Amino acid sequence: MVVAFSGGVDSTYLLKIARDVLGQRVIAVTAVSPLQPKNESTEARTIARHLRVKHITIRTNPLKKNAVRSNLEKRCYHCKLFLLTKLKQIAKKHAYVVIEATNRSDLKDHRPGIKAVRQLGVKSPLIQAGFEKDDIRKSARTQGLPNWNKPSMACLASRIPYGLKITHERLRRIESAEKYLRRLKFSQLRVRDHYPIARIEMDPGEFTKLMANRKRIITYLSKLGYKHITLDLEGYQTGSLNR
Repeated sequence: MVVAFSGGVDSTYLLKIARDVLGQRVIAVTAVSPLQPKNESTEARTIARHLRVKHITIRTNPLKKNAVRSNLEKRCYHCKLFLLTKLKQIAKKHAYVVIEATNRSDLKDHRPGIKAVRQLGVKSPLIQAGFEKDDIRKSARTQGLPNWNKPSMACLASRIPYGLKITHERLRRIESAEKYLRRLKFSQLRVRDHYPIARIEMDPGEFTKLMANRKRIITYLSKLGYKHITLDLEGYQTGSLNR
């Protein structure tokens, strides 16, 4: 099998189970693109070594496709189609099949990319097994996976409202803002880019901590070009831009 491997909890758990069942007949493939934070591919390499799995990174640029760059509602479908097609090409060389880590919790959100998964005949074993996100975290912890409690991470484009063009500048601005907030030890968060407004989503339990660091955060995000730095009082919500 070829496993679409981002280095997140879901794909790590899927890779671990695939390796347990198939041994060395598994290849983890990580796509490196402008839509992913730079440190994600580094973490993926570390985990693949930990699991003793053959690991390939491929450099891609979905922004070359206007259907992705223009950031309309089906952006995720076109991006997923672009990336999974490349994984299918790798799998074909080995007479392997491709699997990916969508789970049943993902089906509750607006996920156009799932259409691409099904269109290409890519398998989603976690859906087939009835796993939701909490099930995966619990099982990952039981299996001793080092990233079992890693915050969920979607691609950087998910921080940009539909209809606003995706540019390298926007992506790097978002990445820098979120990287800074994580250095301050905030856990689950997003910086939604309504440029020149930054809308910070995070766990409401960390609001007090954010306010204690308010001046530092304003100073840093202002240097990135944001003129208004705001806190979303509803807190972090998966897919909030789909509402």
